[in-house]
Amino acid sequence: MAAAQGAGTPMSDDQSLLPELADTTLAVQQLIGASRELAARASRELGVNGTDMNALSLLQQHGPMGPAEIASRLGIRSASATVLIDRLESAGHVERTSHPSDRRRVTVSATPSALRATLELLRPSILAIDALSRSLDEDSRRIVTQFLTDVTRAMRP
Repeated sequence: MAAAQGAGTPMSDDQSLLPELADTTLAVQQLIGASRELAARASRELGVNGTDMNALSLLQQHGPMGPAEIASRLGIRSASATVLIDRLESAGHVERTSHPSDRRRVTVSATPSALRATLELLRPSILAIDALSRSLDEDSRRIVTQFLTDVTRAMRP
């Protein structure tokens, strides 16, 4: 995407890679960028790297999971996930517990203090987004929700 496609969206000068994109597509790009910036600020505040922050976010969104699932969702090797979990556990951000039905496996979950700290950092953005959502009429909210659901689905393999 060239800068001519939308303000604040510079990419390469090779316009043959993508057609001219719709304003909505560019807005989604900006949303993704803002999300990355928010995650980077949160990781700095928590004193963790970006991948560790992504792991914490996964645990906060989806609940406890095993190291193999964390590795798969982050696109890293199992051994790297083990090192990541060790770091987060040492920092007090996650805890390992025995899997409820298979004692050979462990489950990793975010600690209450990590959940609180992350929520404290993200709360202003969450509340601002919620206020914007609530300002929409019911039909608009339904359309936007469906669109964002479809965009999320398009971004997943």
